[in-house]
Formats: sequence, structure tokens, C-alpha cells
Amino acid sequence: MTELQVTLWDKVRDFEIDDINSSFTFTDRLARENDWSLEYSLRAILEYKKFLFLVVISEFPLTPSDQIDQVWHLHLLYTQSYWIDFCQNTIQKQIHHGPTKGSEQKPLFKDQYLKTVAFYESIFSKKPPKDIWVDLDTRFKEIHFTRVNRHKNWIIPKLLFRK
Repeated sequence: MTELQVTLWDKVRDFEIDDINSSFTFTDRLARENDWSLEYSLRAILEYKKFLFLVVISEFPLTPSDQIDQVWHLHLLYTQSYWIDFCQNTIQKQIHHGPTKGSEQKPLFKDQYLKTVAFYESIFSKKPPKDIWVDLDTRFKEIHFTRVNRHKNWIIPKLLFRK
């Protein structure tokens, strides 16, 4: 990393995403909505910060893991935190989240994901954690999600049957 990148990374890493005056923090909500532990949620938030840092310094489009995308989606709901505190005051850049335009973009996003992981390794001098930055096949295979109220519904995983 260059000196400017180190300075920026320090600001991004130190950005406080949780409102310390809230009894139900961003991290609490992230954990609850994704059925993650608090420890895993904190790790996912750190990886999210790394991803957005990479977006800022990259000269090409990047694609996050699904876990990081979940953090990003939730952060976008905290509009003051995302747009003012983070984008405007921390990184001085607006980062928009663009939705996919259809399955024909899958090869593009697969390529971008591979480039993102390689860029991560080149900037941070280590491989990203595999439980957050999953392999390419898993990243683009396990994306059929539906929001379910677990208070009203049971969720029973499908069994894998082999022929």
C-alpha cells in the first residue's frame, strides 16, 4: 500500500459502524438477520470495510462475497451512517450499490469476483478468510434467498438425496 492508501485504510478500519448509544446495534441486527454469531458478524464487518476500501482505490469494478453484500445492504439502510458518516466524511467518495440486471451478467460478476479476491491478496498481502470470501462456485450457486419470518415459520433444511 502507498502512504495515502495506508492513511485511508486506517480511517476506514477505524470507522465505527455501531451507534454506541443504541441498545440494539448495527452488529446486533446483522447477527440476528443473518443468523450469525456476534464474532462472525464483527469479522464480516471488517471484511466489508476492506472491500469498500478496495472499491475506493481500485481502477476496475469489484464484486463482494454474499456475506459482505449482506453487511453492505444493511449499512445502506442506515442512511446517515452510510452516506454522511462513511462516504462523505470518512472516504470522501460516494459508493453506490448497483443491482444485477439479470442472469446474463453472471459471467461478468464471476470475473469481477475473482479479480476482487486477487486484488484483496495483492493489497493486504494475505488470502481473504474462506468462511467470508467463499469459493467462486459457492458464491454464485447459493444465491436463492427469501426473507422469512422465523417467528411465524419453521425452517427445515432440504436433505440432499443421491441417486
